[in-house]
Amino acid sequence: MTRVLIVASIRLYREGISQLLNANGDFIVVGTESTGRDAMERLDEISPDVVLVDMEIPDLGETVAAFAGRSPRIPLVAIGITDSDAEVLQCAEMGMAGYVTRESSIAELASVLQGAAGGELICSPRTAGILMRRVAELAADRQKDSSVGLLTLREREVAMLMCEHLSNKEIASRLCIEVATVKNHVHNVLDKLRVHRRTDAVRLLARSASGPARSS
Repeated sequence: MTRVLIVASIRLYREGISQLLNANGDFIVVGTESTGRDAMERLDEISPDVVLVDMEIPDLGETVAAFAGRSPRIPLVAIGITDSDAEVLQCAEMGMAGYVTRESSIAELASVLQGAAGGELICSPRTAGILMRRVAELAADRQKDSSVGLLTLREREVAMLMCEHLSNKEIASRLCIEVATVKNHVHNVLDKLRVHRRTDAVRLLARSASGPARSS
């Protein structure tokens, strides 16, 4: 049977869910706690397979971080979220292994808990789409950030001056080169960063930890 620890600040909430799960032959609730701190103190004693966490507990951030630091890692399932894209992504970015919305049934809760305990994510096609789009966005950002390293020394110098919002003529004067040469460098910077406008390049360069301003 899957061993479940419930962490919820409202007593009726955690006791009600506990009774429902215990009535299901596939689960045994090994503990119910009101805070993440109390749950962490009992982990070694009760050894849960999965932890059901109410998103409204006061120490949610600390709880997620504490569980993430344990080895082997115990999967967390969030309960009590809406079905909005923002909250689904929040759960994923916090490291939750699954989630159950406020409108989910006990059968859906059981499915998600079993999936999380087995290393699987049980979600709707819509949620899968949300997560895939987010992964694609993060991958694109990483690719753009890493492309900063493709700039030559002169292109980095030009890029730094672009970040100061200087015109091509002003950059040429500062570097003592021709305006036409500056235009070529700016074109190369935009091409390597895979953007089409100077403002997009400046935004990317400012955000990148490996941007020209930090390079030797």
